[in-house]
Amino acid sequence: MENFYLLIVVILFALAISDLIVGVANDAVNFLNSAIGAKVAPRYIILIIASIGIVLGTTFSGGMMEVAQKGIFYPGQFAFSEIMIIFLAVMLTDVILLDIFNAFGLPTSTTVSLVFELLGAAVAVAVIKITAMGTDMSEMSKYINSANALAIISGILLSVIIAFTFGTLIQYFARILFSFNYEKTYKYFGAIWGGLSITVITYFILIKGAKGSTLLSPETTDWIHNNSSLLILYSFIGWTIILQLLYWITRINILKLIVLVGTFALALAFAGNDLVNFVGAPVAGFKSFQAFIAEPGANPDGFMMTALESKIKTDTYLLLIAGMVMVFALWFSKKARKVTETEVSLGRQSVGNERFGSSMLSRSIVRIAMDFNKTFEKVVPKPVKKWINSRFDSSEYQKKIKNQKDAPSFDLIRASVNLTVASALIAFGTSLKLPLSTTYVTFMVAMGSSLADNAWGRESAVYRITGVITVIGGWFFTAFVAFTSAFILALIISYGGPVAIVILILIALFLVLRTHIFFKRRESEKAKIKKLEDEELKIEDIHQKCSIEVRNMLKSVIQVFNDTLIGLTKEDRKLLKNVCKDVDELNIDARNLKANVHNTLYKLQVNDEEAETGPYYVQVIDYLREMAHALSFISNPSYDHIDNNHKGLNHDQVEELNALKEDISSLFELIITTIEKNDFENIPDLIEKQQLILDKLTVCRKKQVKRIKHQESGTRISILYLGILNEIKNFLLQSINLVKAQRDFVDTHETK
Repeated sequence: MENFYLLIVVILFALAISDLIVGVANDAVNFLNSAIGAKVAPRYIILIIASIGIVLGTTFSGGMMEVAQKGIFYPGQFAFSEIMIIFLAVMLTDVILLDIFNAFGLPTSTTVSLVFELLGAAVAVAVIKITAMGTDMSEMSKYINSANALAIISGILLSVIIAFTFGTLIQYFARILFSFNYEKTYKYFGAIWGGLSITVITYFILIKGAKGSTLLSPETTDWIHNNSSLLILYSFIGWTIILQLLYWITRINILKLIVLVGTFALALAFAGNDLVNFVGAPVAGFKSFQAFIAEPGANPDGFMMTALESKIKTDTYLLLIAGMVMVFALWFSKKARKVTETEVSLGRQSVGNERFGSSMLSRSIVRIAMDFNKTFEKVVPKPVKKWINSRFDSSEYQKKIKNQKDAPSFDLIRASVNLTVASALIAFGTSLKLPLSTTYVTFMVAMGSSLADNAWGRESAVYRITGVITVIGGWFFTAFVAFTSAFILALIISYGGPVAIVILILIALFLVLRTHIFFKRRESEKAKIKKLEDEELKIEDIHQKCSIEVRNMLKSVIQVFNDTLIGLTKEDRKLLKNVCKDVDELNIDARNLKANVHNTLYKLQVNDEEAETGPYYVQVIDYLREMAHALSFISNPSYDHIDNNHKGLNHDQVEELNALKEDISSLFELIITTIEKNDFENIPDLIEKQQLILDKLTVCRKKQVKRIKHQESGTRISILYLGILNEIKNFLLQSINLVKAQRDFVDTHETK
C-alpha cells in the first residue's frame, strides 16, 4: 500500500513540474509586461533579472505553503487516503485548466485556481464522508475552514479594487509631476522618484517578506523588524544619493534602472506568493506521506492528518528546485510570450488594431465616463484644466516613437509605477499570508495606470474595456470551472480508485497535448505573417511594403475566388464552408489594412515630406475591400444554396463558369506580375482582357435569360447564377481600378 501512495506522490510532483511550466507561462505577464512594454532593455536582460528574482523569491514562499495544507480545509478531519485524493484532484484540474487558458492567450489567476480547486475537492470528499456517516450537511463546517477560505477569496476580490485605485492615483500624480516629456523633469526629480520607488520595494520585499524566508535566521528576521524605520530612512537617503551620483557620473537612465529593479522585485514577490499555487499541493502531499510512513502499520483510511495542522517548514531544496523549473519555463515557453502580448496590448499608449471587439457593457461604461468628464470639466477652473492637460499631452512623445522600428507600448514613468505598486501590494499580501492573486494585482494596476495616462481615448476605450471585462470574466469563470472540475474529479477518484487515477492522468495528458497542438498550429500561422512583417520591416521604403501587402492580398483573393467556383460547380459543401471562412479572413485583413491606414499615411508623409502618394494608397485599399465584399456576395450565397440541398448548376452553367474562371485566373496572374515588377505599361492589355471577360459575362447573362424563358433553369439557381455573374463583373471592375491606383501610387513616388 505504501508503494501505491508513493506512486501518487511521484505523480503529484510530475504534475507539479507540468503545472510550474504551465503556470509560469500564465504568470510571466505579471512581472515581464512593464519592462517589455517599455522596451527598457533587450528581452534576454529582462529575463535574466526576472530569473534571479524568481530563484530568490522561492525562498520567501515557505510560509505560504500552509495555505495548501490547512488554509481551506481542516486536515485533521481527513484520513491520509482522503487527503491524497484531494491533492491529486487539485493538481489534475490545475494543469488542464491553466493550459487551456494559456492556449487562448488569456491570463487567469493561478491563486483563484488553487483556492477553488482545494475547496471543490475538499467539499467533494467531505460530502462522501458525511453521506457515509448518515449525518446532515450542516456538518460541512467541521471539514471546511470557511472563515479562512472566505478571507482569502475576499482578499483576492478586494485586491482588484485596491490595485486599480492605487495604480490610477499614483500614475496620475506621477504624470503630473513628470509629464510625457520627462527628460526635462527627471534630471531634478528622477533620483528622488527612484529612491522612493526602490525604498517602497525594499520595504515590502525585505522587511515584510523576511519572516517567510527559509534563508534568514530568526535573529536576523527579528533585527530587521525591530529596525524597520531606520532601514526605510537609510534606504531612501542611500538610494537617492546613489542614483543621483550615477546620473551625474554616467548619465544613466534612472527610470530604466527603476523598471529593472522593479522587475526583479515583482518576480521575487511573484515567486514568494505564487509558488504555493504550483507546488503547494504536491509538497503537502509529500509531507502527508512522510507522516504516514513514520507510523509503521498505519491504515491509510484511518490515519488522520493532524500532522498538517501544525507549522511545517518546507525544505529549501524543494523550493529552489521549483524555482529552477520556473526559470526554465520563463525562458523557453512560447505561451509566456503569447499571454504577455494580451496585457501589453490592452495598456499600450497608441491607437491601432485592437485585439478585442466592442460590447454593450463597454459602450455604456464609456458613455457614463464621458458624461462624468463633462460635468467635471465644468467645475475645474480653465487655467488649472489647461495646465493639467499640458502635463498629459503626449503629442511630442508620440512623434518621437512613431518611426521607431520597435516602439514601446508605454513609457518608463508608467512602467515604474506598474512595478512599484504591484510589487508592494503583492509583498504586503505575502507578509499577511494572504495569497493575493498576482494576476489580479498586476493586471489591474496596469489597467489603472493606463486609464490615468489617457491611454484609453475615445478611439480605443470600448475595445480596451471589453478586453478588461473579458479577462476579469475569465477569472470568475476560472473559479467556477476550478471548483466544479475538482469536485467531480475528487468524486471519480474516490469511487474509481487506481483505475480512475490512471484514466484521468491519460485524459489530462491528452487534453494538454491537444491544446499544445492547437497552440502550435495557431503560432505557426502567426509565424508566417510575422516572417512577412519582419521581411517588410527590413525594406526601408514604405512604398514597397505597401505593394507587398497588396500583392499578397490579391494572391489570396484569386485563390478564394477559384475555390468558390470549384466548390459550387462540384457541389462540395465542405470546400464552400472553408471558403466562407477564408473570405471572412480576407475581409478582416482588408479591414485591418483600412484601420491601419492612418499610421501608413503618417509614414508616407514622413518619407515623402508631402502626402501626395497617400490618396492613391487609400484608393488601393478601398478597391481591395470592394473585391473582398464581392467575394462575400459570391461565396456566402453559394454555400447557403448547397447547404440547403437545392438543385445544383446544370451542365451549361458549369461550363460557362469554368471558362470564366480560367480567363479571370489568367488576368489575375498578369495583374500580380504587373504589381510585382512595378511595370504598368501593359495596363491597356489588361483593360482589353478585362473587356473580353465582361463581354463573355454579357453573353452568359443572355443565355441564362433564355434558359429561364424556356424553363430550363429553376428559380433559386437562376437567382444565384445571375447574382454571381453580377458580382464577378464588380470584381473585375475593381481589380483594374486597383491596378490603376497602384500605378499612380508608384509613379507619384518615383517622380518625387
